[in-house]
Amino acid sequence: MDWRKQVAAALDGRHPGLGHRVELGLHALILTSALSMGVETLPDLPGWAGTALSVSEVVVVAVFTIEYALRLATAPAPGAYARSFFGIVDLLAIAPFYLGLVFIGFGLDLRAVRALRLLRLVRLLKLARYTGAVDRLASAWRAVKEEVAVFGAAAVIVLYVCALVIWQFEHEAQPEAFASVLDAMWWAAVTLTTVGYGDVYPVTPVGRVFTVLMLFVALGIIAIPTGLVASALSAIRAKEAAAAAAEDREAEPPPATSRD
Repeated sequence: MDWRKQVAAALDGRHPGLGHRVELGLHALILTSALSMGVETLPDLPGWAGTALSVSEVVVVAVFTIEYALRLATAPAPGAYARSFFGIVDLLAIAPFYLGLVFIGFGLDLRAVRALRLLRLVRLLKLARYTGAVDRLASAWRAVKEEVAVFGAAAVIVLYVCALVIWQFEHEAQPEAFASVLDAMWWAAVTLTTVGYGDVYPVTPVGRVFTVLMLFVALGIIAIPTGLVASALSAIRAKEAAAAAAEDREAEPPPATSRD
C-alpha cells in the first residue's frame, strides 16, 4: 500500500493502526471548536482565556487545513472530491478563518467577520463522515425523496390555501394580525407544524372551527414524511441484517462427515 492509500485510510478511520486515533482526534477538534464558540460569548472573560481560545482556533484551523490538503492529494479525482459534499464541508470548515484575515487586512466592517464565524459550525457536519447512521439516512432519503418532494409541494399548496381561507374569516376582526394573506401564512405555518406560538390566533367562530380542521390536517403533514423515512430505514436495516446473516453462513465451516 503506497503512502496515498495509507493516508486516505487514516483520514477515513480505516487504517489498522492510526485510523481510530485520527478519527478520535478529529472528533475532539470539531467538538472543541463548537464549544469554544459558546465560551467566547461569556461576559467578563479573562484575558488568558481569550488568548487560549484564539490559540485553539489557530491549531484547529491548521489541522483542518492539513487534512484538506491531504485529502486533495490522496483523492483519486481531486476535482471530484473538491466538488463533493464533504469536500465543500472541509473547505467551509477552514474558510471563515482565512476570510476573516482578508477582511481585517482590507479594513472592512468587522460585523462581516463576526458573521463569517458562524460558518465554523459547518465543522459539526464533518462528524457525519464517520457515522454509519448518516449513510443509512442518506440511502433512506434517496429511496423516498420523490415522494417527500411531492408531499412537500402539496404541503406548501395547503399552507397557502389555508392562509387565504383564514384571511377571509379573520381580516375584518383582526386587521392588524391578518393584514394580508402573507401575514396569514405565518399563522398557517405555525398551526400546520403544530408549533402554536399563540402570538396570532383566530377569534371568530368560523375561524376557530377552521383551525380545528387544520390541526387534523397538520397531523398528516407531520406524520407522513416521518413514516416514509422510517419505512425506508427499516427496509435498509433489514437488508443489512440479511446481508450480515448471509456472510455469517458463508463463513461457517462445512459440517464434518463421518467415515464408515
